[in-house]
Amino acid sequence: MPKPQASHTETFPETDQLAVIYCRVSSIKQTTQGSGLTSQEARCREYAKYKGYGVVAVFTDDMSGGSSARPGMLEMLSFLRKHRRAPHVVIIDDISRLARGLEAHLQLRADISGAGGRLESPSIEFGEDSDSILVENLLASVAQHQREKNGEQTRNRMRARIMSGYWCFKAPYGYRYERKSGHGNLLVRDEPLATIIQDALEGYACGRFASQAEVKRFFEDQPAFPKCLPNGEIRQQRVTDILTRATYAGYIEVPEWDISLRKAQHDGLVSFATWKKVQEKLNGKAKAPFRKDIAEDFPLRGFVACGDCGKSMTSCWSKGSTKSYPYYLCDTKGCSSYRKSIRRADIEEGFESLLRNMTPSRNLLSVARKMFADLWDERLARAEADEQDLKKRLSEIERQSDALLVRIVETESVPVITAYEKKIGALSEEKLLVSEKLENVTPPSGTFENLFELAWRFLSNPWKIWESEVLHLRRLVLRLTFAQQLVYDRKTGYRTPDLSLPFKLLSPSQTPVCEMVRAAGLEPARARP
Repeated sequence: MPKPQASHTETFPETDQLAVIYCRVSSIKQTTQGSGLTSQEARCREYAKYKGYGVVAVFTDDMSGGSSARPGMLEMLSFLRKHRRAPHVVIIDDISRLARGLEAHLQLRADISGAGGRLESPSIEFGEDSDSILVENLLASVAQHQREKNGEQTRNRMRARIMSGYWCFKAPYGYRYERKSGHGNLLVRDEPLATIIQDALEGYACGRFASQAEVKRFFEDQPAFPKCLPNGEIRQQRVTDILTRATYAGYIEVPEWDISLRKAQHDGLVSFATWKKVQEKLNGKAKAPFRKDIAEDFPLRGFVACGDCGKSMTSCWSKGSTKSYPYYLCDTKGCSSYRKSIRRADIEEGFESLLRNMTPSRNLLSVARKMFADLWDERLARAEADEQDLKKRLSEIERQSDALLVRIVETESVPVITAYEKKIGALSEEKLLVSEKLENVTPPSGTFENLFELAWRFLSNPWKIWESEVLHLRRLVLRLTFAQQLVYDRKTGYRTPDLSLPFKLLSPSQTPVCEMVRAAGLEPARARP
C-alpha cells in the first residue's frame, strides 16, 4: 500500500484562521481511477475560500472508514498537536469521509478536538447542542449502515460467483489470475510455485513426506518459495493451509458462507483422490462437516445480562438423548443463577416481542416526522438570521479595530498607545468569539428528506431488519436501538430497557397518556349552598 499523500508546508498564509483538509477513499484503486480525492479536495478548498480560511495541509487515506487508525488520519492528528498554539479547522467533504462507523466517528471526533482541531464540513454543521449531536449521530449511523450494506452486497455477488465454481479471493500460492473468454478472471498455474506445491501434496499423500514438518522443510529448501520469516523459514500455518485447501484439487468450498465442496472452473494441481488421501492422513478420517458458527445460533449472546448479577449471559447447546437443545445461561460463579439454563426460545421470543412493541404507530411516526421537519425549518431560519447579525457585528469590530490602529499611528503618547492596544486586544478576543459563533450557525446543505430518509426507515421499523436474520444487521439493530444491555430475570422476564434517544422519543411505551379535562374543571365538584 502506498504511503498516504500529505501535502503541507510550514509557511502559513496571512489569514485569521488556518485550516487543513482531510480526504478519504475506500481503496487504492480509487486513487488511481476516477477523481474521488481530487473532487473532495476541490469542494473543501472552495468551502475554505468561502469562509476565509488559509489551507496549509491536505491529508489523504485510501482505506476503509470502519477503522480510526489510518496513516493519513494519524499524520493529520500529529500535525494538529504540533501546531496546537494556532488551532486549525479540519475540513471534510462529508461525514462519511471521516468514518463509516459510529464508534470510529465518535473516536475521531474526540481525537481531533483533543489535538486542538475543530471539525467543519460544507455538508453538515457540527454543533455541541443536543439537536446537532442527534443529527450527527444519525448521519454517522446511516454511513455505517451504508458501509455494511455495501459489504453485504459485495459478499452476495462473491458468494454467487463461488457457487458457480469461480474462486474470487486472493489467488492461493501456486496460482495467479488471468482473463479468460467466457470466464472473466480465472485461476491458472503460476510456475514454478505450482510445481513445488504439487510435489509437496503428492509427496505427502504417497508417504514421501511423513509429517508436516518435512513438508515445511521441503518448502524452505526451495529458493522460489516465498519465505515469511526473516531467517528464511515459513510459518507452520502456511503449510497447513496448503495441505487442507481444496482449491489445489480443482474444488471450492467456503464453509463460513455455507458453500459446500463443489467442482471449480479452474484446473487443480493434483487429483481429487490425492487431495482426499492428504486429508485422511491429516485427520485419520474423512473430513468432518463444518459446524455452524455459534454466534449465528445465539444472536443475543453478550447483549443480554443476568437479572441477578448483571453480568453478560453466555450460551450453549445441551445434548439430549435424541437431539441437542439451545440454552442461554449465567456463567458467573457466586451468582444465584449460576449455570441455571434458560431456554433460547424464552430469551429470543421475549426479545422479539419487545422489539415489535417498540415500532411506533404510523400516526405517531407521522406526527414526529412533521415535528422534526418543522424544527429543521425553524432552525434553518434562525441560523440565517443569526448569521446576518453576527456578520454585522464582525464588520463593526473590524471597523473599530482599523480606526484604533489609525489613532495609534497618529499619536505619540505612550499611555494613549497602551490604552488603544488594550482596546484592540479586547476587540480581537470578541472577534474570535463572534467568528466561532458564525461558523457554528452556518446552515447545513441538503434537504431534510435527503439527510433523514435512510435513518427514518430504520427508526420506523427496526423489527424488519432483525427479521432478516443477517447476523451483522441484527448486531446493528442492538447497538442503535438500546443504550445499555438488556436485563433478563429468570422469573419475570425482561426488565424495562434503556432505549437510545431516537427510540425514547418515538416508542409508544414512552408516550404519555393524555386525556381531555372534564367539563367540570380541575377541582372536585362541590354542592352549591
